[in-house]
Amino acid sequence: MDGVRLYTRSAGEGLPVILLHAFPMSSTMWLAQREGLAATCKVITPDLRGFGGSMLGDDDPSLDLMADDVVRLLDEEGIDRAVVGGQSMGGYVTMALCRRHPDRILGVILADTKATADSEAAQANRERIAAAVLERGTSVLIEEVLPALVGPTTKQRRAMVFGRVRGLVQSAPPGAVAWAQRAMAARPDSFDTLRALKVPVLVIVGEEDELSPLSDAEAMTDAVPDGRLTVIEKAGHLSAIEQPESFNRAVTGFLKDRLL
Repeated sequence: MDGVRLYTRSAGEGLPVILLHAFPMSSTMWLAQREGLAATCKVITPDLRGFGGSMLGDDDPSLDLMADDVVRLLDEEGIDRAVVGGQSMGGYVTMALCRRHPDRILGVILADTKATADSEAAQANRERIAAAVLERGTSVLIEEVLPALVGPTTKQRRAMVFGRVRGLVQSAPPGAVAWAQRAMAARPDSFDTLRALKVPVLVIVGEEDELSPLSDAEAMTDAVPDGRLTVIEKAGHLSAIEQPESFNRAVTGFLKDRLL
């Protein structure tokens, strides 16, 4: 399979769990998950194409391509089937992988994401931000994207966490940001994909998430045949970074109950 070779960070042994990062982060965001979940499973956290240590390539923007990149990584690692999960954009890629390669999935984790396609207004806003980033750099992300990435509790009480998120946003390559925005804008509705899943699914949402609120999480949980919903208190859109202990507890419980 052609595609981009993904740079990865891994920890632990045993059941393979692939975690796909949010926009516009990199696998650096999963530090607490690599540390906290390594006693339970093998945590594999790739940089999606264009972010972190992974090349962007010359392909047109597509979440399907990003999903195929992850399957190529599974092939390289000699992994037949894995638990695949993602936060925000990583959730979109996870659903694309479920649609294109359902035979490679042991279980699914969807965190702070949604199964609906973008509205025309949302698509237009993504294109506007993509063009602005290519023209002016990542300052537009700091102004327009960063404020909604974390919840008010993090902004008010966790200055170091907010500062870390800001740094990750600032370091995002403009070309990858624009490419990913256009890929997300073109994504299809994924509810049929969710209804067809034959594996257990964990849906996680921060109670303060304004971008992918509880209603989106409930809709995904209701759509899958075998779903579990966990709400992370005092966390916004980046629940894995904002409340890592609670996030890891939810994932560990899901793996032990359903897959280990």
